[in-house]
Amino acid sequence: MNFNYNLPINLLFGRGRSNEIGTEVAKYGKKALIVTGRNSTKKSGLLDKTIDLLNKAKVQYEIFDKVEQNPLTTTVYEGVDVIKETGCDVVLGLGGGSIMDAAKSIAFSAKNPGDISEYIFGIKQGSEALPIVLVPTTCGTGSEGNCFSVLTNPETKDKKSIRTNIIIAKASIIDPELMVTMPKSILASVGFDALAHNMEAYLSKIGQPLTDMKAFYGIKLLSENLIKVYNDPSDLDAWDSVTLASTLGGMVIGIAGVTAPHGLEHPASGLHDIVHGKGLAALTPIIVEKSWESNLEKYSNISKLLGGTDAADCADAIRNFLKKIDLKVTLGELGIKEKDVEWMAENCMKVSRPSIVNHPKEFSLEEIKDIYYKSL
Repeated sequence: MNFNYNLPINLLFGRGRSNEIGTEVAKYGKKALIVTGRNSTKKSGLLDKTIDLLNKAKVQYEIFDKVEQNPLTTTVYEGVDVIKETGCDVVLGLGGGSIMDAAKSIAFSAKNPGDISEYIFGIKQGSEALPIVLVPTTCGTGSEGNCFSVLTNPETKDKKSIRTNIIIAKASIIDPELMVTMPKSILASVGFDALAHNMEAYLSKIGQPLTDMKAFYGIKLLSENLIKVYNDPSDLDAWDSVTLASTLGGMVIGIAGVTAPHGLEHPASGLHDIVHGKGLAALTPIIVEKSWESNLEKYSNISKLLGGTDAADCADAIRNFLKKIDLKVTLGELGIKEKDVEWMAENCMKVSRPSIVNHPKEFSLEEIKDIYYKSL
């Protein structure tokens, strides 16, 4: 047994912890770039609350609210321009996974000039980033707990993550009470993304005892609580568990990586800007059907946690779970066409090769095409 586990981040977890945003940001800078979405934090009142907390802590701020559901490299450059114009010295990501990913990349690009795609593909290496504080408002990506930032290049349609420890947040404030305003459809898709993170890290070839332990617990928490909060958003105890599982999912993929479901989904949402969790829901059961024999013990464990009996019915257990959160969907229903399969499969081998290799069964190009076709 031989492994490393390094996660230099301060996680502030619990109901009401968002009240500490001002004092926490003040530790790292005097002027914050608040990276947020166009609507949700405004409607929920969180943006106004954050501004009040920053004012009390004597932290100045600028607001950047142009981030898309699949953040673009070009949007990152726009955020950097605001930093250059206003002199912000700390980045505060306030929102869901896309917001946090964009915040991390903006903090990175502010200190590492040029085409961020060159850093994403390992042509260049970054040296530092502005300090980052993250406040998640959805329980999905777990971006608050890892070194990833997933971006889409609008010219090439490549959707791939920059991975570097310099974009790990200085602090992440994880307040389950911020999650309760999510619409049910968003909760279902981000919740399944969190489940996929934990399942994939658990199955990963480069997993290790600490990631296995956390991922298994994350799957258990979601299997017992995601349907509860979907049906009853007032269940704060269940929200605690779902939110914790999401953060655990982010932490474990930061070490163990993701596998084939994320590997195949990224070309789909890179090409057609589909909702990431829905893409995963369309692909994951088919992928499990094609690979459950590659790790009988772990697929069996996942199946049992989700209400199945053994590895052979793991795909059906996932489908039944998806039904209960109204997330049974196909790629065809998301707008993917047969003519897209060739490009997606080639792009998968280009941008997602590490995830394909990391899966318990390594799929060939033809097998990937077959999964896409069956998922339509």
